[in-house]
Amino acid sequence: MRTLLLAACAAASLAAAVVVAAPAIPAYVAAAVSDKGRDDDRDADARRHIAEVIAFSGVKPGDKVVDLIPGSGYFTKVFSKIVGEKGHVYMIWPNEYAKEAQPDPIKNQGLARTGYPNTSVILQPGAEFSTPEPVDLVFTVQNYHDYPDKFMGKIDPMVLNREVFKALKPGGVFLVVDHTAEAGSAMRDTDTLHRIDPATVKQQVTAAGFVFVGESTALKNPGDDLKKIVFDKAIRGHTDQFIYKFRKPK
Repeated sequence: MRTLLLAACAAASLAAAVVVAAPAIPAYVAAAVSDKGRDDDRDADARRHIAEVIAFSGVKPGDKVVDLIPGSGYFTKVFSKIVGEKGHVYMIWPNEYAKEAQPDPIKNQGLARTGYPNTSVILQPGAEFSTPEPVDLVFTVQNYHDYPDKFMGKIDPMVLNREVFKALKPGGVFLVVDHTAEAGSAMRDTDTLHRIDPATVKQQVTAAGFVFVGESTALKNPGDDLKKIVFDKAIRGHTDQFIYKFRKPK
């Protein structure tokens, strides 16, 4: 019995530490990253490992993608060029977040007029995530931790996870990138340091029915002590971040 228990514990530990080898960068990802329309964004590419993150998501031509809380459209532009004419990128802003965002999220609508016609902006209540059609990928960077915070109305992240599950096609991917908090801290630091415990994210998302595929270490930074607010000049732009990939079962 003891041997079986140890074996089960070892298997569980391995399953919890799945690290997916860095994928080769497909030609269509490399071309999208190199697009001239991104010249103003290019200085951040090496730091943000955009090609590696996008490749890890598995997005491909023709896909329907949600860039959830897309900021200035840094990732949206790349997704737009990858999915092409047969695909679409929905930039979804929760109303609560949009009130706080700078620049104004409505400016994202301008992308459709400046070389990214397969993009559109959707404003909706944070607790009512939905898409106009089933999608292949829901992608969010440094925003999952915001949902339980006061300015968002303290939305239970499980509400988001269940709605994302409904919106995805069978086999679709939910990719979450966020600032790492100390192990065991759960959601303690979401509204103070703007960090979240990766184990909590994994538990919450899989509880909604997703299968954890693995993680990329492209944004790992062992020099981050996880105790500073992410806007601290000593760490801003270089926080330790986890990249978790979840899949809706077929």
